[in-house]
Amino acid sequence: MPEPIPLQWAWGIVLYWLLLAGASLLLQRRGHLVTSLVMPLGALGALAIAAVGVAGLVLPGGHFVLPIGLPDLPFHLRLDALSGFFLVLLGGAAFGVTVYAVGYFRTMAAGPLALLSLWYHLFLAGMVLVLLADDAYAFMVAWELMALSSYFLVTTDHKISDIRRAGFLYLLIAHVGAVSLLLCFGVLQGGHGAYTFDYMRSAELTPFWASVAFLLALFGFGAKAGLVPMHVWLPEAHPAAPSPVSALMSGVMLKTAIYGLLRVTFDLLNVQIAWWGTLALALGLLTALYGVIFAAVQSDMKRLLAWSSIENIGIILAGFGLTVIFFADGKGALAALTMTALLYHALNHAFFKGLLFVGTGSVLHSTGVRHMGALGGLIRRMPWTAWLTLVGALAIAGMPPLNGFVSEWLLLQAFLLTPGLAHNYLNMVIPVAAAAIAMAAALAAYVMVKFFGVVFLGQPRAENLKHAHDAGWPERLGMLWLAAACVLLGLFPAMVIDALAPVTRLLISQTLVNDGNWLFLAPVSAERASYAPLVFLLVVLAVLLVTFLAVRRVYHGRIRRADPWDCGYAEQDARMQDSAEGFGQPIRQVFDVFMRVEREMPDPFDRKPHYRGDSRDKIWLLLYQPIADLATWLSAQAGRLQHGRIQWYLVYSFATLIFLLVFTR
Repeated sequence: MPEPIPLQWAWGIVLYWLLLAGASLLLQRRGHLVTSLVMPLGALGALAIAAVGVAGLVLPGGHFVLPIGLPDLPFHLRLDALSGFFLVLLGGAAFGVTVYAVGYFRTMAAGPLALLSLWYHLFLAGMVLVLLADDAYAFMVAWELMALSSYFLVTTDHKISDIRRAGFLYLLIAHVGAVSLLLCFGVLQGGHGAYTFDYMRSAELTPFWASVAFLLALFGFGAKAGLVPMHVWLPEAHPAAPSPVSALMSGVMLKTAIYGLLRVTFDLLNVQIAWWGTLALALGLLTALYGVIFAAVQSDMKRLLAWSSIENIGIILAGFGLTVIFFADGKGALAALTMTALLYHALNHAFFKGLLFVGTGSVLHSTGVRHMGALGGLIRRMPWTAWLTLVGALAIAGMPPLNGFVSEWLLLQAFLLTPGLAHNYLNMVIPVAAAAIAMAAALAAYVMVKFFGVVFLGQPRAENLKHAHDAGWPERLGMLWLAAACVLLGLFPAMVIDALAPVTRLLISQTLVNDGNWLFLAPVSAERASYAPLVFLLVVLAVLLVTFLAVRRVYHGRIRRADPWDCGYAEQDARMQDSAEGFGQPIRQVFDVFMRVEREMPDPFDRKPHYRGDSRDKIWLLLYQPIADLATWLSAQAGRLQHGRIQWYLVYSFATLIFLLVFTR
């Protein structure tokens, strides 16, 4: 049987990225060639892998065996609709981010830049191999390649102790999750030695062992996705990494965990049980609310976006849980609706979160400031960055007609149109879950008002902002690509849903039927709910045009310009503007049960008072901090054995020999 052409191309692109990684090492003294040649070629590879993903969606799947690996353990690769969709997500987002990185990294020193390019392309290759792997061995090798390369990217500025700490925490939790995945695959193969996914698909597990495999997968993939309470690495690692790396980790790498969870639950397991969905739904809602609450109280731009990623992962996982509930209850049409919503939101998040991270990177690159309290008024100095970042902010806030609205609207339709389910407790839980999703969406909009308003609007809060400069053309092109995707995915949802049909058909044997057409979206029926994004956009543009013309014609010549909200006091300065801490104060007061608040209050007689509020994660303090303290104490006790005296080491060796002679036969 001839090997499938799209899969050959996918493997060829992986080899291509590996070649670029090797070439980066050869250019350690020629940094300009890395940014002007290697990185642009890497971006073309991302575009090519997106094209391969499209082929995987529209063409029959295929698989083949690579003659690499260990003896009798070759790599099996497979391209189907599920892996094809995530390849589109990866390639589309990675293309824009990599084009942006061409300009972002051009001022970096040649040696560190070459190493960064090496790990960057290994990271891309590792993520693609995760999506193509068709056996547990290849999957775990690719998973480790992805984890290790991303660790070295996170610790690019390894001379800073906080960055080393963040990288260590990320690597530790990544490997704890990897152990859980190894155990999951061990349960799936049933101890029979067969490690291929084809064998796991044919295995008939009892409900007990299937539940064990699901729980191990939920823990392992949840650790990578940032699911509460395994989320503690994410607010540390994403801010520590360079901004293009943060964009890839948040926009793409987190979705490989969603891919793995879908692959195990709906493809490899032979049974799906309703309580799995209830557990995933509860954890997803907790994650979404926990993430958006902490995002609202952040003053660091990148940390705010990292917590926002936790919130969006929670929304995706809530959709996953609802899909399992519907599918186990025999509600195939509703399962297709929620599956489509979670896939759509995963795709949307890749683009709008990537756009927000690179926009933040431009601000950081231009000003050297991450703390929002020292920013403000940048829309005048950085108009390209500001307006393109605004697209991402509106999209993640769920504002129509952008892409974030469509996926959240579809998910809310599934919650609101839920019929009677077999389990009475679910009929009580689903309305509460719908309210929690709506609350998370509202708080997300609040967070984006804070983020964009404090950073880009108002007056500059520091003198050095007068010298801020806008992003260069490579950065602008990368942001334009990501912003265009946010717009197009929002304006043509019916086409996107049609493209997602092969994925839902593969996983749950049913697709979402749109009751409208390419212009009109009606996921259930036109009488129940419908949405026409192009019509909505035209109405908004018409209202803006009429308002503009009315102001110009009716009030022309009678306009008095003044600063808004000055309360009659004309001598405003930047210290009178709403600050990041001020925006977060109401949320901090309402939800202080989730956090430990540390405040630094100014002296009442200080002529230039400063207020600082820090909200610490109670899960870290209650769960992880005791473990860290215990590990530190055990290390200190073990260190006492090292006296540096040879006679003590001889005593240890003699005692060990005596022990072995007495207790071994």
